[in-house]
Amino acid sequence: MPLTKVQKQKILDKLRDKIAKQKAIILVGIKSLKVKDLSELRKRAKAINGDILVAKKTLTEIAFKEKNLDFDKNKLKEEIALVFGFQDEIAPTKIVYQFSKENENLKILGGYLDNNFVTAETIIELAKLPTREELLAKLVGTISNPIIGFVNVLQGNLKGLVYALSAIKK
Repeated sequence: MPLTKVQKQKILDKLRDKIAKQKAIILVGIKSLKVKDLSELRKRAKAINGDILVAKKTLTEIAFKEKNLDFDKNKLKEEIALVFGFQDEIAPTKIVYQFSKENENLKILGGYLDNNFVTAETIIELAKLPTREELLAKLVGTISNPIIGFVNVLQGNLKGLVYALSAIKK
């Protein structure tokens, strides 16, 4: 059943609101994706302060044109959903990539980071990058390694002295 003008206007208003607040938008193809799978993806997106919106390509095109985002609905041949990231640019890419590995019906089509279109390959590459926390842990490990080595060298000298003194005592 086709949508009424009022329903379309509500969807368009939601799209405009989400596009205004977003830091990242990932376009995914959801052809033959089950409702329970889409609900699971929605839960994962909520966990990172994101959201998913399934919208008609024509309405999406209208909302994107208003925000000066390049979008050509004719290039997309399947039904799409938009995954929004409101706090982090990379977190939605990780969620979508992980979910696409678990469910072959979800296809990454591309996305927008900093209001610039990026290809699906770029999104996959971003998803494979380590998280901020992992990078900070590696940095701390790298910084602490020379200090740990220095402490071990000093302990070696003390251990050698203790062994020499115990040998003299015997």
